[in-house]
Amino acid sequence: MTSSAAPTSTGRPARRFDWQKLLAPAVLVALYAFFAIFSRNFFTLDALVNILNASYFIGFMAIGVTFVIITGGIDLSLGTTMICAALLGAMAHSSWGWPVWAGLCLSVFVGLVIGTLNGLMIAFLKLPPFIATLGTQMMGMGFGAICTKVMTMRFPTYGSPDGLFKYIFYKSSASSAMPGFPVGSLWLAGAFGVAWVVLNRTKFGRYTYAMGSNYEATRLSGVKTQRYLMMVYALCGLCSGFAAIFYGAVYTTIIPSTGNGLEMLGIAGVVIGGTSMSGGTGTLIGTLIGMFVMSVLKQGLMLMGLQQHWQTFLTGAVVVGAVLLDNYRVRRSNRA
Repeated sequence: MTSSAAPTSTGRPARRFDWQKLLAPAVLVALYAFFAIFSRNFFTLDALVNILNASYFIGFMAIGVTFVIITGGIDLSLGTTMICAALLGAMAHSSWGWPVWAGLCLSVFVGLVIGTLNGLMIAFLKLPPFIATLGTQMMGMGFGAICTKVMTMRFPTYGSPDGLFKYIFYKSSASSAMPGFPVGSLWLAGAFGVAWVVLNRTKFGRYTYAMGSNYEATRLSGVKTQRYLMMVYALCGLCSGFAAIFYGAVYTTIIPSTGNGLEMLGIAGVVIGGTSMSGGTGTLIGTLIGMFVMSVLKQGLMLMGLQQHWQTFLTGAVVVGAVLLDNYRVRRSNRA
């Protein structure tokens, strides 16, 4: 058997540098340089703020699904869970007369409930993650439309009595002449910091990696894998609930029966960031970079005047390339 690292003079194996860790940062820098050269008004403060604004809800979805993919699973209900949670939160405020903060808490709770449902079906009822989350994807989309009677819901806007909501979760200026400070970026940075600690410094994080590397061996070692796997999907749903808040802050108008396909933005950011679809490996730093790759790609293509279907096509091509590179890395590791 060949060793993956040659011994040094001290007798210890020399570690090979994982060049794949530089792939996502290199793609981000290359994309930014490309759009700065070939796209109008890309290398401006306005464009940077727009990139940050477009990354809020993608970032929260990506945080949650990073844990899921590390376990070797998948969550296809991210997008519709987010929209369903946003619809119910906005309806609680605009139709039921709840305070804004109560509507936001409802959004987070709805996301947590759907995520916990996913976890119960996958961990205890042994449904494949693809099937379970595909079912809740459609259920979430239909449930939001049923509750709102297929009526568009709206969050408070600038200048309204509850317009402070926009200043707290979106940006600090309502003027079109000033880009305003992207307040949501502070929330996103804080969420990534908390998630990094959970993934890298807690028992829950260690078991997340262990389940992705070898679920059966982890179970036989005495870990209550069913409980922890359910917690992983509940955490993913919780993050989708938080994503609903920022989606509502950025776009204000929430349309029922939508959200299908938005989950791919979060999943794509995770895959581009180097998290393996086979489970067991992945970092939140890589997810953060992958998320910005998605935001830069979206904003740059828009400024170049390409239509939405071109943006979707090129985004899909980037995801396919990232998965192919991950498969190549796994095959090399297996040969070693």
